[in-house]
Amino acid sequence: MSKTFEIEGPETVGSDNIADLIRKMLVKIGEDPEREGLKKTPERFDKAFRYLTSGYAQDPEKVLNGAKFSVAYDQIIVVKDIDVYSLCEHHLLPFFGKCHVAYLPDKQVVGLSKIARLVNVFARRLQIQERLTSQIAESLQDKLKPLGVGVIIEATHMCMVMRGVEKQGSMAVTSAMLGTFRENKQTRDEFLSLVRGGRSQH
Repeated sequence: MSKTFEIEGPETVGSDNIADLIRKMLVKIGEDPEREGLKKTPERFDKAFRYLTSGYAQDPEKVLNGAKFSVAYDQIIVVKDIDVYSLCEHHLLPFFGKCHVAYLPDKQVVGLSKIARLVNVFARRLQIQERLTSQIAESLQDKLKPLGVGVIIEATHMCMVMRGVEKQGSMAVTSAMLGTFRENKQTRDEFLSLVRGGRSQH
């Protein structure tokens, strides 16, 4: 199949806008985009898709910079069960689940809500789960300079549940361990225990 246009960014695709392309797609699958139930679907999809990919317009550094504080704290900080919703870049189907983030501070901490916002910055892009996990960890490590960062994502992928192998109960688990979380088994095990609900004090 010949390529008739190239993606230029989240705002523009060739000479057509997203809604126009969705109308053409509906025709291609045998639907009538002018029937009552579909008449406004292209515009609705356009709005929803822009929201679901809004992370391209957000800067992770700006999310974290305004909420960093100098604090003498030398214990693991964990934010667990952060809701994650993203789109698989291979099929444009959703994957969703939970993200658990931990870091061991070195002079600086960040507002807890900013960690959830950072997760959203990267999740609201076309993704694969492995890259998403690494981007969250590397961004925290780069901007906060902690002694280490750990990130775990557990997610269900619609490209596996709705199509292909159709494994409804399947879940993918990915992790990224940096600094002391990679080098020190005790630190890593403490993070895993906190995620599982063991000794969590946070």
